[in-house]
Amino acid sequence: MGKRWKRKILINNPAELDRAQIEQDLRGGNQVIVQFSHPEFYGSILEEVDELCARWDENFGVRFYGHYSLSFDGHTLLRIPHVKMLQLNCLTQAHNTEALATLDNLYSLNLGIYELENSEILGIDSLWSLRELSIISDKKILNLQYFKEFSHLEQLHVGGKVKNLDAIGYLEGLNYLALHSISKLPLHFINRLKKLKYLRILLGGREHIQEIEENEIEDLEISRVRGFHDLTNITAFRALTSLVIEDQIQLQEIGFDREMKVLEELSITNCKGLTHVTGMEQLPLLRKLRIFKTAIDFDSFINQKLPGALSEVEFATSKSKVDQEIQESLLKLGFQKWGSVR
Repeated sequence: MGKRWKRKILINNPAELDRAQIEQDLRGGNQVIVQFSHPEFYGSILEEVDELCARWDENFGVRFYGHYSLSFDGHTLLRIPHVKMLQLNCLTQAHNTEALATLDNLYSLNLGIYELENSEILGIDSLWSLRELSIISDKKILNLQYFKEFSHLEQLHVGGKVKNLDAIGYLEGLNYLALHSISKLPLHFINRLKKLKYLRILLGGREHIQEIEENEIEDLEISRVRGFHDLTNITAFRALTSLVIEDQIQLQEIGFDREMKVLEELSITNCKGLTHVTGMEQLPLLRKLRIFKTAIDFDSFINQKLPGALSEVEFATSKSKVDQEIQESLLKLGFQKWGSVR
């Protein structure tokens, strides 16, 4: 089904705020983020931004990014004590980050500071009531042990250099987890996350995800993971409705050897070593199928037993003449193009 993301409306370095427009956008169910790329832009307007933070929920947020050749000063945060959604990302450096401890209303935090100096930043107890957290550490090894204290966390995107990764297993309310550039560390802790519905494994390196046992995950994405070649435990994901596999050049086969009763969408792109997807008849509810840039032979694939529910199919090799012929064949067989059915 995919995660339902709200539309983001960015207001960049404003000289003044159009409160009526902001209200209209928020009431329309969007996220509105006021963002600043340099201190010269937020000098006189942050107090007004804070007033809006106090008035609106976590769908109104503040972002600091860029600040090229400068280190972001965390003391700036003292001027927005009511902020509920805060993004400090695309920043090279920041200092005085302990000022995060003064933010008692935080619901959502996105930290992407390339030279994050405080590897114990998750020990700041005002962060322990967060519902959403995204944190990437590129230089220092980030200590995740503090996740034992994050009892309200529902969404987590974590990556880079980390230690105590298995502390994620304490996040019992976690619904969404993205692991970014985390290599080879075992994933047994995922089996403790009984409420997890969305799992994304992005970049980094590992050969398989065999540690993950039967689960209730509905949405799985594996993208650009170096060395990944084994998806034989895919049927442990019995609640899966959407599966996305991208840029896995060593993956040679995907086999559904047991019925997956609720899988509706399957997307496989840029897996150049993939020669076989078998057991398609085990996917009775599959509606949408995309196979793009693989080594799968179209004729033998399309002649296997396919699910009766299948209505949208995209199969492409990136060779335009071949792809035109394939597209014509699919139309003759009664399949629509992926995304064409509304």
